[in-house]
Amino acid sequence: MLQHPLHPDTPLSEPELKHAIRRWGAELGFASVRFAPLDLSDAEPGLQAWLNAGYHGGMDYMARHGLLRARPTELVPGTQSLISVRLNYLAEDINTGAAQALLADPDRAYVSRYALGRDYHKLLRNRLQKLADRIEAEIGPFAYRAFTDSAPLLEVELAARAGSGWRGKHSLLLTRSGSWYFLGELLTNLPLSPDIPEEPEHCGTCTACLSVCPTGAIVAPYQVDARRCISDLTIEHAGAIPIELRPLLGNRNYGCDDCQLACPWNAFARPSREADFQPRNGLDNARLIDLFAWTEAEFDARLAGSAIRRIGWERWLRNIAVALGNQRDASPATHAALKARRDHPSALVRDHVEWALRRLTELPKP
Repeated sequence: MLQHPLHPDTPLSEPELKHAIRRWGAELGFASVRFAPLDLSDAEPGLQAWLNAGYHGGMDYMARHGLLRARPTELVPGTQSLISVRLNYLAEDINTGAAQALLADPDRAYVSRYALGRDYHKLLRNRLQKLADRIEAEIGPFAYRAFTDSAPLLEVELAARAGSGWRGKHSLLLTRSGSWYFLGELLTNLPLSPDIPEEPEHCGTCTACLSVCPTGAIVAPYQVDARRCISDLTIEHAGAIPIELRPLLGNRNYGCDDCQLACPWNAFARPSREADFQPRNGLDNARLIDLFAWTEAEFDARLAGSAIRRIGWERWLRNIAVALGNQRDASPATHAALKARRDHPSALVRDHVEWALRRLTELPKP
């Protein structure tokens, strides 16, 4: 029995508390609340091999934390259990067909579906805090720390081992309802046993995600080379985008969803009920030249509370310049927009603007 001196008259057995935590999590909107094992030692060789291959690219923090990602009890000493949650983010009026149509329109900007609304970090952490508060109201104070993409943890591995889904060949967590999910964790000192995964992986012989990747970043099932990944290049990567990869970005100016859009399981995706994940600033159908015209002040103001703001105005312009350069039948307005940025203070922006202008003269007309 899990008994606390503040609540001696209402002791809960471990199964009862786990059941209650799942129920409270569902009330808070989580699509899944599961309990993960803490021993990930058998995942360490794969992590080390991935790092040794340099697949983490410019994400130095991946190498800096190293195997700590597979050791939650070292990350937060005293951890006895880990609650893994997932939250659906696919906006109700955004479907994969609309996304595909957007990718086919070179005048439009493609922003990864996860970034169309408010920044998920704060929302998910707040929701995890509410879950912790609810547990505390039942059993009294306990030790915990909440994370969402904010600590060196193998989040997908933990979620899969908890039974929240399985690791898809694109390396994301996948379920029978797709992969449009954010993940979060609550590390606690409560002695709660891990769940047993109830469902095996269901990718089978499908390789749709590998075949569709524009840059070939999914080098093998479950292996992503971040140095070629458009999400990494447009978000995490701080320098110049490699010239040989620029034409492959198409109109993707922030992130990439191609592997998810191609996944058959996402045909069964369920819309999110979270109002904060609905598109803001028209980013679900914006014109590239309109976004390219934003001043730094406009960028900061319009994207306040957005995950996009983290990359800064300079990378934002860098990315859009590449997308504009990939227009096969660019309008005079596109040429004018690029020329207006030729004297930008940033050498990074100037480099990508000049590349775009040269490319527009080289591309054959459709």
